[in-house]
Amino acid sequence: LDVSMDAWSYFHTCLVSIWLHRFYIYSAVAFGISLWIVIQFTTTRIKRKVTEPGTADKLGNGCATPQAQEVHVAGVKIFYGSQTGTAKRFAKALAEAVMSLNLPVEVINMGDYDPEDGLAEETSSRNICVFLVATYTEGQPPESAAWFCKWLEEAASDFRVGKSFLQGLRYAVFGLGNSAYVDHYNTVGRRMDRWLWMLSASRIMTRAEGDCNVAQSKHGSIEADFEAWKAKFLTRLQVLCKGEKKPCSGKCKKGKCKSSGKQSKESSDHEPGTSEHEDTEAEELFESSGEEEAGGTDSVIDVEDLGNIMGHMKKAKCPASVSGISSHSQASEAWHGQQPVLGDHNISQFCGFRSYKLIGSHSGVKLCRWTKVCSVSFSHFINTNKARGYKAAEPSRAGDSTLPWAAWQGVTVPCSLRHHTNPVGTEWRWKMDQPEVILQEAIDKHQNMIRQFKGVSGVEAARLEEALAVKHCALSLVGEPIMYPHINRLVRLLHQHGISTFLVTNAQFPEEIRKLEPVTQLYVSVDASTKESLRRIDRPLFKDFWQRFLDSLKALAEKQQRTVYRLTLVKAWNVDELKAYADLISLGKPDFIEVKGVTYCGESPASSLSMANVPWHGEVLSFVQELARLLPDYGIACEHEHSNCLLLAHCKFQVDGEWRTWIDYGRFQELVREHERSGGSRSFTAAEYTARTPPWALFGARERGFDPSHVRFQRKNKAGDTSGC
Repeated sequence: LDVSMDAWSYFHTCLVSIWLHRFYIYSAVAFGISLWIVIQFTTTRIKRKVTEPGTADKLGNGCATPQAQEVHVAGVKIFYGSQTGTAKRFAKALAEAVMSLNLPVEVINMGDYDPEDGLAEETSSRNICVFLVATYTEGQPPESAAWFCKWLEEAASDFRVGKSFLQGLRYAVFGLGNSAYVDHYNTVGRRMDRWLWMLSASRIMTRAEGDCNVAQSKHGSIEADFEAWKAKFLTRLQVLCKGEKKPCSGKCKKGKCKSSGKQSKESSDHEPGTSEHEDTEAEELFESSGEEEAGGTDSVIDVEDLGNIMGHMKKAKCPASVSGISSHSQASEAWHGQQPVLGDHNISQFCGFRSYKLIGSHSGVKLCRWTKVCSVSFSHFINTNKARGYKAAEPSRAGDSTLPWAAWQGVTVPCSLRHHTNPVGTEWRWKMDQPEVILQEAIDKHQNMIRQFKGVSGVEAARLEEALAVKHCALSLVGEPIMYPHINRLVRLLHQHGISTFLVTNAQFPEEIRKLEPVTQLYVSVDASTKESLRRIDRPLFKDFWQRFLDSLKALAEKQQRTVYRLTLVKAWNVDELKAYADLISLGKPDFIEVKGVTYCGESPASSLSMANVPWHGEVLSFVQELARLLPDYGIACEHEHSNCLLLAHCKFQVDGEWRTWIDYGRFQELVREHERSGGSRSFTAAEYTARTPPWALFGARERGFDPSHVRFQRKNKAGDTSGC
């Protein structure tokens, strides 16, 4: 018992001692823990330094090292879907930039790729997949990307396909579109981004959108939009190569991801339409917009997304945020009409490429190839056409072949044809120059360019002096001049200066055609004879484009002055629609029908045409002869083989068996002055200012439309017959 008491007494004494010295014990323990933490931290830093590659061991991209055990980015695969070649060109440019980082890269045409098997493999490949896809007619994907998009859409909506089917795939999307097509702007890129997200793929950066509409493009052109996105993508790629594990939250800036440590799938892979990077101007290019962002009109929207969607809708109504040209003007009067048609960069690029001298903000002067014979041209920039040249038709040709020509292209936003470099739209919404300024500057710059030929070998002094006086003006090279609000003032000014007027319209503004004052000759471009072929060739902006087209032809029939249908034949596209063309001719009752083979101007993003689409002159002739059989009131009057062009004329211009398809310009000026003095009550008709067609210009003549008074120079070592081109 004594032993037990002694043991307990000793134990009790120890406990009391510990309790009395507890503060010293706590301090010792805290010191030990702190010392352990410091040792662990120092050891980790040393290990990191040891494992970091030296300067000599680094690869050019700063991504991986020979000693690295883990490869964060194995390579980049670039998928493109292109109709005109722009997306393909961007894909190649991006591939070259990625190769400069010493990363493997592969460029893939979506049309040659099986997404069902291929994309599944990318979930574990550590590759970055980039999708460059264009939006084509009616918001549809290009033909080469049709199956890829169809499969992706079905997989995203098929309950049998797991929602995590593409989990692990890292991707970025760059869409190519045109904001003038408000309802379908970049819909393919937006949908592809959404479908990938629905299958649990991870974005490495927010989707970007390039805009072909240079007037609304964030950086002035789709090329500049792509370059801005490419720089950001490369920066982001380098960050990923260094081992960043978290996916992009959509708030990236200059390659630094601001993803929070506790971000959920919803925040890291936010659904299109919930973009939050509105804080900087540079980020606005990559913002999501439009109904597709919210999943389209047929999708279900989560309640938590309504705030973002409503905020985006409010932003869309703000004039400062207008990103595309709309057929409904929502901008304030202060903003409306203040933007220039083209930015300084694009105007300079346009002028340099096409040899124009700039006039104001939407016009220019140019010497065309016919200056060598009898013409000089000046033009406007606003555009709706795919690259297409203008040449005066045979019926408008001057009787005196030495008369100089000045061709001026009209000011207006297009509506029937889409161009890939110039502004397009359905109404005039830009800064507008006054007709007086345009005309005076055009004449001055025209004369300056003519004077530059003084002293050039082969230029006759008399011809040079004569060319200083502008006698004729063609309005519209690639634009829609009838949209210019002051077009009638401009026409009157030209007539007051003794300049004849030739106006070309794309047949989408019937009311403007009816309101148009008399011009020397009014052309309507009839690029196709059926609704579907017109949609395919011209890619109209208006939803009711076909009805507008028909109404424009009816309005043309009401005109009393000279009217012309311009039919451009594109082999394999519209040369087999004879009966439909005949029906359109009976609707508009034109005085003349100019039929011309399409001119191939080389590869261009604006067109998918090739030399295979250019008909030979014999094929154009056969078409015209077949068409004439369906039109008893018309006959083949003129031919110009060199231009691959023929002219059908109404029989009323055949007087006493003699064709009178040419123009008496002096008589026209007298008639138009009488018309203006009478306040419009004195009208006149095309028959009152006709002139006899010279024998060499008649159909069937040995000269085939070549003026014998001009000397024709044949190129040496000419390879083969190119008369049809």
